[in-house]
Amino acid sequence: MFDELFLVPFLTGLVFAVLLPVLGCYLRLRDEWLAALAYAHVAAAGALLALVVGLPPLAGGLGLTGMVGAGKQVLARRLNAGAGYASLLLAGWAVSVLLAANQPMAERLGHALFDGQLYFSDTNQLITAVVALILSVAILSRLSKHLLLAKVYPDLFRLRRLPGRLIHGGFDVLAALGLALGTMSLGVMGAFALVFVPPWLAFRRAANWRSGLFWAILIGLGAYLAAFALALLLDQPFGPVLALILVLLGITIA
Repeated sequence: MFDELFLVPFLTGLVFAVLLPVLGCYLRLRDEWLAALAYAHVAAAGALLALVVGLPPLAGGLGLTGMVGAGKQVLARRLNAGAGYASLLLAGWAVSVLLAANQPMAERLGHALFDGQLYFSDTNQLITAVVALILSVAILSRLSKHLLLAKVYPDLFRLRRLPGRLIHGGFDVLAALGLALGTMSLGVMGAFALVFVPPWLAFRRAANWRSGLFWAILIGLGAYLAAFALALLLDQPFGPVLALILVLLGITIA
């Protein structure tokens, strides 16, 4: 994995192995883990739509997912959270499959987005991932205590007259963009696996919030390192190997 050919993809995935479990902890705190899968499918649909109209796929994935994240609160007022996320998931999947089936140029990218294209990551994607991690840490350091307060003591959150729409909306956009970037490299299910499984296991074992974040990152990094090495050794696609390792970890630890 330290060969020059694989070093940049390895480092790119390593960044997401830290970022996605952290975002997953906050999504699980808010009972919104299903949103991660919905955002990943929307990102895939946005990337394919952009390719068809001649725009960079990354811009399409980030743009559409960012708009969905910004409008999530409006959707939540019209539908309950579970129904809203399920609707987004189904719509993203349907658009992606239809575009891949009817547009030859979208077929290969569609397979890459769902299976993962980590091995083709370049330096620009690595830089983007690092910048995303730094910005996410900076933003979450400001939002974290408010997100925790809104969940644990919602009445106190309202009494303090904190800007709820700005706080929740800011996190929604951050989570959506983080999932979109992760999907572009790790694939839909690879990104979702890192968002879902490490926080799930950490929440079952950790003594407090900071310990939960630490264990989620540790589990994500361990699974990523094992999956990257095993996928190279066996000459297998990375995303499915990562998902299987995380599932086995989940069964063992839970």
